[in-house]
Amino acid sequence: MVFSSILFLWVLLPVVLAAYYLPQFCGKAGSCLKFQNFILVVFSLFFYAWGEPRYILLMLLSVLINYSFGLLIERKQQKLLMLVICVAANLLILGYFKYFNFFVEIWNGLAGSTVQLSVRTAALPIGISFYTFQALSYVVDVYRKENRAQKNFLHMMLYISFFPQLIAGPIVKYHDIEQQIENRKTTLSGFSYGIKRFIMGLGKKVILANTFAEVVDLVFTDHPMNASRLLLWGTAVLYMLQIYFDFSGYSDMAVGLGRMFGFSFQENFLLPYTAVSIRDFWRKWHVSLSSWFREYVYIPLGGNRKGTARTYINLILVFFLTGIWHGAGWTFILWGFYHGFFNILERCFLGKWMGKGKWKILERGYTLFVVLIGWVIFRAPDFSYALDYIRYMFVPHESVLRIERFFDTKLILYMVIAILGSGMIQSILKRKKIRIAGDSGISLVGMAGYMAVLWISLMLLVNDTYNPFIYFRF
Repeated sequence: MVFSSILFLWVLLPVVLAAYYLPQFCGKAGSCLKFQNFILVVFSLFFYAWGEPRYILLMLLSVLINYSFGLLIERKQQKLLMLVICVAANLLILGYFKYFNFFVEIWNGLAGSTVQLSVRTAALPIGISFYTFQALSYVVDVYRKENRAQKNFLHMMLYISFFPQLIAGPIVKYHDIEQQIENRKTTLSGFSYGIKRFIMGLGKKVILANTFAEVVDLVFTDHPMNASRLLLWGTAVLYMLQIYFDFSGYSDMAVGLGRMFGFSFQENFLLPYTAVSIRDFWRKWHVSLSSWFREYVYIPLGGNRKGTARTYINLILVFFLTGIWHGAGWTFILWGFYHGFFNILERCFLGKWMGKGKWKILERGYTLFVVLIGWVIFRAPDFSYALDYIRYMFVPHESVLRIERFFDTKLILYMVIAILGSGMIQSILKRKKIRIAGDSGISLVGMAGYMAVLWISLMLLVNDTYNPFIYFRF
């Protein structure tokens, strides 16, 4: 199930909101919160089971493993051994379901016709990378004594299975949400803010990302040699906008839903296309994943504290893991190494001239160009297709597919809106100290704007312009 569906918007969300808020009149606040947490757990399990009924047991197994080992790590003497076993169990489950076929293909390619293995035919469990990383952050934090082990199984269930961020993040670290699970308050201003953020995210996804996806999918089904250079560049820009508005749209909806239930989640996007370097880009893109790798991989490996060579090795390892986390394929690995290379390049010498404000236009141009080429690699179905696409972006060639066939007036208008809305408008509003979705009320003009976005989104959904979230497959 996805948030951008009529069933969720018109049936399931109103039902869970009603069930959650009606007990406010039940009496004591403490017992009311316990019941509300129970409601959220039940609905979250139903929400996940709707799309993946056979994998609900897998998620429950993940909860049980990490809940049990959290208690063992806190109580037993051999804490490190318990942590290693727990981390290994999590990674084995994730590895089997997400990477088994990839490694089988590698093995079959190396072994030839001698010993061939069979691939799995089952679908990838939705959101397994997200909830596995959340579970890992919990047990590591318990080992580090940054928080106590959770003794309430229902609270542990809520932490891992909470439906707003279950499927595609943001990745919520346990120490950021522990207090909110056990003690939170819902306010009218917070609920209002949640509605506004949800509508913003819905509009990003349904109006912009889905529109761009139609053209991107059509162009990427053909070989790049058949498309003109202008069409290849235009499609690359479209995908750059699509993936941003698709994923940031989901994150907005997740943050908005969380606020409706009294939770405050970490912001997952900080206008990444305004970055002035690749290092800056990763401080603003998928913030929860970047901070997770920094906190649980990069720093434990030594970070930048053990010399230049070790720092570069740590960076390459982190970006390799970042790439393969996104998917079991060579293009994802190449994309990770690609970003790791530019991070190292900036640490070597590029960073000396960047970020000082003198050449901001050039710095942003360089960053956007590097990110754009990276997204082509990310989107390509395989390694050779990615190289061909990039080559034909620069090499003159005969083509049968022209940009006029795909880019009409409506699409160009949406592109302009998306480009302005991916940093320019927000920068102007920030200078004028205007917030688009602040906690403090809303004007009539603002209300009309939100209602227009909601109405257009609903009309598009009714007409079946539906497209799954890109990050669902990760």
